[in-house]
Amino acid sequence: MRMLATFRKDERIRHIGHLDILRAMQRALRRSGIPADYSKGFNPHMLLTFASALSVGAVGQREIMEVSLAGEIEPEEFMTRLNAALPPEMQLTSARLIEDTHPATMSMVSAARYHIALPDGDRKLIEEKLSAYLEQTEIITDRKTKSGIKPCDIRPLIYDLRVEDDGLFAELALTERESCKPAMLLTTLYAFAGLEPGRCRIIRTALLGTDASGRRVPLEDL
Repeated sequence: MRMLATFRKDERIRHIGHLDILRAMQRALRRSGIPADYSKGFNPHMLLTFASALSVGAVGQREIMEVSLAGEIEPEEFMTRLNAALPPEMQLTSARLIEDTHPATMSMVSAARYHIALPDGDRKLIEEKLSAYLEQTEIITDRKTKSGIKPCDIRPLIYDLRVEDDGLFAELALTERESCKPAMLLTTLYAFAGLEPGRCRIIRTALLGTDASGRRVPLEDL
């Protein structure tokens, strides 16, 4: 069995990188005494994976991880024991058991939802330019690939973008083959609006998968 859990990465630790989050979770699992499973072989490692790495500087409200289990434990006990070993800024919010035959969540991610808080002085002009920005047939920006920097059209990767509260709601493609990172969106949006890039606060509110009917839904519900 595997445990699929959601957790927060709060404001105070938003500048901590993915590898440090991974190590912190591994240490907490060991301290908690949860029966996590390990790989076989000469150099065994804990079978812990994350659905998607979160960019440094971003907050995560519902990040997703999987832990392979070497023994039985109920989701409630898993959460209680692991939260006691984790810092307050990195607490689990849900957990459920899944079969070993369940697809890896990393392979199921199709998109992500974000709330992007804009600086006060930028919000009004961004709102005025947003409709025209989205009416473009293509939005070209640079994308880093294994073979170098290449131009990329991100317009098909923007599934939803609208003004919300103090900033923007965005639903952006996120797959192993193609993705639109918030930074790529903001670079092109600010350039289109004729603004210098502002210091925006990025919060990833959900990771999404695709259900049998083709709808994008929270990954933890699949």
